[in-house]
Amino acid sequence: MGTRNFVRVSEAPSDTTHRVEQLRNELLEHNERYYVDDAPIIGDADYDALVAELRSIEEEHPELDSPDSPTHRVSGRRSETFAPVTHSTPLLSLDNAFDADELRAWEDRLQRRLGVAEGDERIEIGHVCELKIDGVAISLRYEDGDLVQGATRGDGKVGEDVTANVRTIGPIPTTLPKGAPRVLEVRGEVYMSSAAFESLNERAAAEGHAPYINPRNSAAGSLRQKDPAATAERDLSMWCYQLGEVEGGPTMSRHEEAFDLLRDLGFPVNPEIRVVDTIDEVIGFCDHWEQHRHDLPYEIDGAVAKVSDLGLRDQLGFTSRAPRWAIAYKFPPEERTTQLLDIQVSVGRTGRTTPYAVLEPVFVGGANVERATLHNQDQVEAKDVRPGDTVIVRRAGDVIPEVVGPVLAARKRGLRKWHFPTTCPCPLEADLVRPEGESDTRCFHPECPFQRQGAIEHYAGRGSMDIEGLGERSIAQFLDLGILTDIASIYEIDFDRILELEGYGQTSIDNLRKAIDESRDRPLANLLVGLNVRHLGPSASEALAEHFGHLDRIIEATTSDEGVEALSAIDGVGPKIAETVCAWFAQEPNRAMLERLRAAGLNFEGPDKADVAQTLEGMSVVVTGTLDNYNRDEVEHAIKSRGGKSPGSVSKKTTAVVVGEGPGASKLTKAEENGVPVLDEAAFERLLETGELP
Repeated sequence: MGTRNFVRVSEAPSDTTHRVEQLRNELLEHNERYYVDDAPIIGDADYDALVAELRSIEEEHPELDSPDSPTHRVSGRRSETFAPVTHSTPLLSLDNAFDADELRAWEDRLQRRLGVAEGDERIEIGHVCELKIDGVAISLRYEDGDLVQGATRGDGKVGEDVTANVRTIGPIPTTLPKGAPRVLEVRGEVYMSSAAFESLNERAAAEGHAPYINPRNSAAGSLRQKDPAATAERDLSMWCYQLGEVEGGPTMSRHEEAFDLLRDLGFPVNPEIRVVDTIDEVIGFCDHWEQHRHDLPYEIDGAVAKVSDLGLRDQLGFTSRAPRWAIAYKFPPEERTTQLLDIQVSVGRTGRTTPYAVLEPVFVGGANVERATLHNQDQVEAKDVRPGDTVIVRRAGDVIPEVVGPVLAARKRGLRKWHFPTTCPCPLEADLVRPEGESDTRCFHPECPFQRQGAIEHYAGRGSMDIEGLGERSIAQFLDLGILTDIASIYEIDFDRILELEGYGQTSIDNLRKAIDESRDRPLANLLVGLNVRHLGPSASEALAEHFGHLDRIIEATTSDEGVEALSAIDGVGPKIAETVCAWFAQEPNRAMLERLRAAGLNFEGPDKADVAQTLEGMSVVVTGTLDNYNRDEVEHAIKSRGGKSPGSVSKKTTAVVVGEGPGASKLTKAEENGVPVLDEAAFERLLETGELP
């Protein structure tokens, strides 16, 4: 959990007073766009940078500070579309922390506020840690067990009456069981799950609409629909995180007791809430969810720590905009806004063309991003991004950066719509063709240099023949010099010629020669993947290698009249893969290349069939987390060698989910939803041996 440096959005002018006014006006505009219009034009990190800059100037120049500054007020205001609701107690914002040092500084402030001087024994302050759901704050008011009002945060004092829409949200109870407090105000976050967001965009695509940008804005827009029936179609959810006004309820002394009450009354309470004793445990909680945020079936943008003891909260009190006893730890941004400089097209190893965005460099998701994918022709048209646009760029974890969409409110007049090119960007300028029924546009020219380079890179990559030292730059150089022409030429390289090139010494040559020699013994399945046959991935390659046992038998089967039918019958292959495999092996240049690989001494032998009982035949076993006695490859082999399948996701067809250390929360949730048995490692080993579930 390292320190993060936020770049200033713009350079401060020499006139500090002018800069303060400029910052305040910018923040007020962004608050309006985010909280009222649900259409922000900058990302959260850029907004936080503006707030941090303004706060820094105000601290350095107290004479410029003002009670009306955005740094002292709850962001947002209510929309005029809905009736106003005055909150019985304000819905305040939270102060932010961006690294472990800032969390410790918050803890130090708590100690000082509670009267602990430096050097004195510190008070034990217990904390409740919660996920920071990326949604919309909501207040629910119940009287005599009935839901009488649902209201948004608004400006913290006055929100919007969205009661009719709230009643359509399934997880929110409209009546409470007997024994509920006479008056109960429940505060929480309305959000849209990842699955609901995907469904929303699928419907948008089917109806010819532009895709929605993100679940948070979609949830906010859905909650503010004028027609409650429209809200009902959006499949919103909610997690509760706080009590507001309560009359006639039980006496409580700790925050976690509120969650016990809420669970008993039927409210949705997040299962990841944890009660901890120390600030180190708070930091550990934040660090864990920063690493595992994508394991959840909904989006989070941070974590929240709150003082548990309600008496201590009373002593700590509030500032004008936030409670002192709580803090939000913000994760690094995964979405930022930047300028789209150009749209270009790349050509892959199978001729598939992919449009990509050339961007003004932006730091997002832990990396500087200058390029981002736009997926395909349909996606560019649906998103309608144009060179010159301000765009939202998303980079989540190790996922390839993508352009989510344009910020239409910031679009300049006169920007021209981008059209997909009709010719390949390679020197041959071959026609680009979009086959009927496909979403991809392709170059089919056999001499396309982009395809040749991509094919060799794929062959030498880790998922194929794993030839270390033969990377993108060296392959491009060797192609330009004629040292390489295709994948078989890897085993015909003139190393003496490479030695003459700048940057290559005898040690690097020896290492490359060794890596190429080692690739000759790779398993047949790796070779099949490396051949660059369209649709033929690792699973189907492994199925073919195990079924036929030798490349010659695959060649014989694919070139027979019944080839497609024979391959389609193999579990894990299917008709589409069978057709492309048979078509590839039927081409004389491909068979000639295979003979060159045979002459180079590559392994054509498949694996011996497993001599173990087929105890898992017909079963589908998903493994999540780390097991003590198996690594990832070993556990997959243990399942498949016994006739089972080892998919990466849980469905209704899953036989069992095996759970190790650090499991994915989303897989456990899906297992519970689908009634799939969950096994520990010992039960898994019994399943391998007997084929019987406990």
